[in-house]
Amino acid sequence: MNKTKKWLVLGLSLGLVLSTGLVGCGKSSSQSTNDKVANKKTLIVATSGTLYPTSFHDAKTKKLTGFDVEVVRAVAKGLHKKVEFKELNVDGQLTALKTGKADLAANDFGLSPARKKQYALSTVYKHSFNSMLVRNSDDSGIHSWTDIKGKRAAGEAGTGYQRLAQQLGAKLVNYDNVSNDVYLKDVKKGKTDLIMNDYYLQKLALSAVPNNGLHIAKNMYFTTSDDGQGVGILMKKSNTKLQKEINTQIKKLLKDGTIKKLSKKYYNADVTQKPKVHISKNFTIKAKYNGQ
Repeated sequence: MNKTKKWLVLGLSLGLVLSTGLVGCGKSSSQSTNDKVANKKTLIVATSGTLYPTSFHDAKTKKLTGFDVEVVRAVAKGLHKKVEFKELNVDGQLTALKTGKADLAANDFGLSPARKKQYALSTVYKHSFNSMLVRNSDDSGIHSWTDIKGKRAAGEAGTGYQRLAQQLGAKLVNYDNVSNDVYLKDVKKGKTDLIMNDYYLQKLALSAVPNNGLHIAKNMYFTTSDDGQGVGILMKKSNTKLQKEINTQIKKLLKDGTIKKLSKKYYNADVTQKPKVHISKNFTIKAKYNGQ
């Protein structure tokens, strides 16, 4: 072998060794991060703290509680971990996940195909459908889906409900992580006309606020492409070990009836089972949204 060929072979060999070493380091680093998150003694959980009965502060004790909050606490207990909650709006919760400032997000999140592409998803522990709140006095002028055009839809910017409302021609009135009573009072006053949201959340919000002057629109239950198979916990896409451990705990809690008990406490219904109701419409929510 001449000197040129010899150096070429040595160069290639060295290149392969370095390449293999670099790939190995990449895998090791990724695995190390995965293990580090799963082995944390305290899980940071992003939630709203304003969404009754999912995540809210008890009026007497001021303690953060709610269906999703207590499911997370039960999961953490099974994993022998502590929990620290961060109260943020929806966008803030998702950003905290992506940046690693939160390990979980639990706030009545639908486990949709779109979210599956961006996050690691837990086992489903809640099933539901969607509804629309309108005024008692005039049904907010909404008797069909086409009547939504031009009406003022209340919600949080960027949510699937506001995207759908805009898609149907409504004018958006966006709020930043406010409590349910604010939403309800504004519809009653005529500042807004409708609220789209989860049926169980809407039903309980009505019962929690006396003389609200609103009702759930009849024969207008719906589902969307954002709903997915149900509700669960979101995690960073790379946290597969934590995802597996959390799913194991959720399955145990579903099997032993713990989540069913929490469901009846917070929703007065068993939301662990798929509801049997007539769905008027299934909407595919389009990606285009300008938030106005």
